Amino acid sequence: MTQEQNTCIILFAKFPAKGMAKTRLQPALGIDGAAKMAKQLLLHSVEQALATGFSVELCVSPPPNTPCWQTLNLPESLTWSAQADGDLGLRMLTASQNVLKKFKKVLLIGTDCPNLTATKIHSAVQYLETQDSVMIPAFDGGYVLLGFRQINAHLFTNMTWSVSDVAAVTKQRIKDLNWSLASLQPLPDIDEPEDLQYLPAGWLDGYELKDY
Repeated sequence: MTQEQNTCIILFAKFPAKGMAKTRLQPALGIDGAAKMAKQLLLHSVEQALATGFSVELCVSPPPNTPCWQTLNLPESLTWSAQADGDLGLRMLTASQNVLKKFKKVLLIGTDCPNLTATKIHSAVQYLETQDSVMIPAFDGGYVLLGFRQINAHLFTNMTWSVSDVAAVTKQRIKDLNWSLASLQPLPDIDEPEDLQYLPAGWLDGYELKDY
């Protein structure tokens, strides 16, 4: 089995609904602009994940059969799944457990980091040849990618999410499990108006930036 066949990327995504998507960007981009940015980030993340050649599972909320998803015309090569009930940790744990029944390596990513390119994802996977886990931290203290060859609930349960020590706590839990970890260079998530400076060139073309 080749590396492409034994690796799966799980991309966690919410539908970029107007008024509900990227709300923290609304002071800078407005309600329409924030939803447009959420859609742009989602489509870019899908494109980069598929460009790796690995299997890509889009784990979504609302569920895949919800009509709104048809409006995005996403590539047919995606596998779809619904996010489990519960907090982010339980959703990631459940999706990982299901995928590891078929694949040897799993990478968890979201849609908030336009700098997480296919090349960077590929290099992360390479570390799983010799390491138990791999992480790309986020500037804000979370992580933009977490990969592993086995799963343990200790990584995800009783965690406080969306706080500045998520990556640090996760690293400690990986250490608790006696797993080896490759921690790579941090990348920026696009969550707050001040994060817009990290967008790739041209991403803000067509947006009306507001004073915030």
